[in-house]
Amino acid sequence: MKLNLNIEPLENWLPTKSQPLVIAGPCSAETEEQLIATAHLLAKTGKISALRAGIWKPRTRPGEFEGIGSIGLEWLNRAKKETGLPITVEVANAKHVEEALAAGVDILWIGARSTANPFTVQEIADALRGVDIPVMIKNPVNPDLSLWIGALERINQAGITKLAAISRGFSSYEKSPFRNEPMWELAIQLKTLCPELPIICDPSHICGNRELIPYISQKALDLEMNGLMIESHIDPSVAWTDAKQQLTPSALSDLIDNLTVRHHEPKSQVVSDKLAELRKDIDKIDDLLIQKIAERMGIVEKIGEFKRDNDITILQINRWDEIINKRAEFAKALKLDIEFTTKLLELIHAESIKRQTKIMNVKTVEEH
Repeated sequence: MKLNLNIEPLENWLPTKSQPLVIAGPCSAETEEQLIATAHLLAKTGKISALRAGIWKPRTRPGEFEGIGSIGLEWLNRAKKETGLPITVEVANAKHVEEALAAGVDILWIGARSTANPFTVQEIADALRGVDIPVMIKNPVNPDLSLWIGALERINQAGITKLAAISRGFSSYEKSPFRNEPMWELAIQLKTLCPELPIICDPSHICGNRELIPYISQKALDLEMNGLMIESHIDPSVAWTDAKQQLTPSALSDLIDNLTVRHHEPKSQVVSDKLAELRKDIDKIDDLLIQKIAERMGIVEKIGEFKRDNDITILQINRWDEIINKRAEFAKALKLDIEFTTKLLELIHAESIKRQTKIMNVKTVEEH
């Protein structure tokens, strides 16, 4: 089912100065000198389409630096006048919206913590009603696609048609090299539901450290995301917030130069024909996979009936362990990723349990 959002193309409100589209600036506006100097260095690269800076910073614990506040809007406005770059800030309530609009901010974004709260998003939406300004919405902290979609819908229903999503990764308890797990599949699902929706990647918050930013930036472009939002500071070593994930303007310029922007469609008919041929092979194999899974489920149902008639439990751990171990070895021999194979088997096993449970419940209902 497709999302019914009324959205203007990204190029209508944020033209690309160069490929790829990049929004950049410090995590936090700290001092007027720091912000202006960073803005000038970024503008000098000729590769930045908009200047970002945190003015109000929602911190996890009190006592941490929570942003310079409204005075920072004046600094941003000065940076805009001196560099010609449009400016964008995060807003978390109606008061932020009113102050940002009064200060001439060009683009607003809604942060991950705000997206997770429908009351907050609705307050922002109400404050934006009747206003023509672009709004970008970050994914919620936790992997909840419905919350992300709901925020987009609320802002769109307020009359905002210049709309984009920002993929900044998701919180996870699992050990990972990333600050926030990319979970690309959620952004892909969102794009599938609404192909016209621009999605911008925020590698800074996904990575949490500058070393991984080039890898995530390239991955995002390879997945056809529309641009990047990257934090940049004139001297990250003394940054007041998120020092490890910020790049100097010079380092950011080098990063952009080393990115490969690939084409959405093949360049020639020969390439197009070869790609179509390979896709046909994939389609045949996919059909066989679906057919074999259907055959497997047929056998699963017969096993369920047998267990029901002989009073045998559905779940048998020893058998499940045997399946996992044998298939993992087989997958390893075929050079398949073990984690992928395990997840696939777990998905199939969950469906098998579901079908056998349904068969068991039929008997229970008949007995009663």
